[in-house]
Amino acid sequence: MRKKRPLLILPGFAALVLAEACARQDAEPTVTADPASDAAEVAVVEQPSAPPPRTVSPAGAAVFFITPADGDTVRNPVRVEFGIDGMSVAPAGVNQPHSGHHHLLVDTDPPDMGLPVPADSNHIHFGDGSTFTELTLAPGEHTLRLLLADHAHIPHNPPVMSEPMTITVE
Repeated sequence: MRKKRPLLILPGFAALVLAEACARQDAEPTVTADPASDAAEVAVVEQPSAPPPRTVSPAGAAVFFITPADGDTVRNPVRVEFGIDGMSVAPAGVNQPHSGHHHLLVDTDPPDMGLPVPADSNHIHFGDGSTFTELTLAPGEHTLRLLLADHAHIPHNPPVMSEPMTITVE
């Protein structure tokens, strides 16, 4: 009878595999054998899943700021109102044709358009369908941009995004 040898994986490779597996929990596993062993032992390696599909936006759809205006000097709390043309606002999770919900990008570049919009202090979600907010921003110059995303927080194709605007908070 043959003695089974343990499966050996280099520590760096193992960390990479674990990190990828944690990031891709919904991926289909692939079974791979240890090339250094002729034993029947195998390791499960997660394969990246396909990016989620993007909802098509109608031609001419746009989001914009009603207030404040580009170049305004404002005081806290800063009231920010969102406008939309060619589409409607629907809460996150509600999949209606030609709809989405707002995301306010504060002092950041647009996110990866093929993935759900991150949720952090620079990517503010309005999944409840809100069309305005009040922000408290540090004194100084800030850049704001609106991005509409579908029921799953994924930007439309093509993206429905405002031009960036700059405001100064006193």
